Amino acid sequence: MKRKPIVGIPRALSFYTFYPLWRAFLENLGAKVILSSATNRDILEDGISETVNDACIPIKVFHGHVIDLAERADYLFVPRMISADGVSTYCPKFLGLPDMIRFVGRPLPPIIDARYNLQGFPGGQFRFFRTVAGQLGIKNPFKVYAAGLAALARHRRYMGLLQKGVDPLQASGAVLENKPYRARTSMASTNPGEELKLTVALLGYPYAVFDPYINAGIYDRLNKMGIDVITFEMIPERELKRMSRTIPQSFFWYYSNQVCWAGLYLLENKEIVDGIIHVTAFGCGPDAMVDKLLELEAKQAKVPFISLSIDEHTGEGGVQTRLEAFTDMLRFRKTKQEAAVNR
Repeated sequence: MKRKPIVGIPRALSFYTFYPLWRAFLENLGAKVILSSATNRDILEDGISETVNDACIPIKVFHGHVIDLAERADYLFVPRMISADGVSTYCPKFLGLPDMIRFVGRPLPPIIDARYNLQGFPGGQFRFFRTVAGQLGIKNPFKVYAAGLAALARHRRYMGLLQKGVDPLQASGAVLENKPYRARTSMASTNPGEELKLTVALLGYPYAVFDPYINAGIYDRLNKMGIDVITFEMIPERELKRMSRTIPQSFFWYYSNQVCWAGLYLLENKEIVDGIIHVTAFGCGPDAMVDKLLELEAKQAKVPFISLSIDEHTGEGGVQTRLEAFTDMLRFRKTKQEAAVNR
């Protein structure tokens, strides 16, 4: 019996948005999917050794995840991410990622580099699926179509769970393996009667917000501090589209727009959050513009805002200190405001 081809998916970058879609499709084609290890020091150091100095930490980490998979997979899944919404694009490093990976100075298995592009023509999803299947040597159009439909159904459920506040790893487990999950069903505080209950927006690209190694566990730290966390995935898509029409010009980049529109929505609805934390990767050009826009808009709306820049030197102690200082300020501010209301 012929062995199933093993396809390795790096646990980085678009993984946090598309992993269930990709895995469901590949498995329905008959492939076995494996993941790289969770980000750790070895993965980071391997990635640093294979990238140029001015690459941002998510790109460095991605290279490390590829190296982690190199000897365990028959194929590496590194699609050329161009556009996920038919309008904006991904940053240039996403567009050129398969080419950068090919120049890693180590032997690598074949790379599945199908173009994920929903711009300009209908059926972009299924063009992508057909290309991926073709690179695996699968030509049967009915099998590809059925696998694509099943994968899109999983992806829709996954995105629905993210909107409820389920983190990507829990949501993936629920969608792909029927594992239990914990969700927040509202963007309001879970205990509105508690004066000091805080809700904080943690905005940033998914791979910066949800990878606990490169951001020193910001998401988990806030949860352990008893703070409700809102990410851009929790904002209804219709609201994001509405906010896109409130500014003269959106950004060119997909994730930048998602973060920007979510921030503007939360600043318009200030009762939802007590403050905003923007997680930004040092050296990311698009991120620098998003960060400044959010800072200026938050200042005008009088909503506390802090930017946390991450790179390979980010330390847990520094992140914890800044989070504690920021949340202490939010508690003091909220106590003062509610005391003034109750006079």
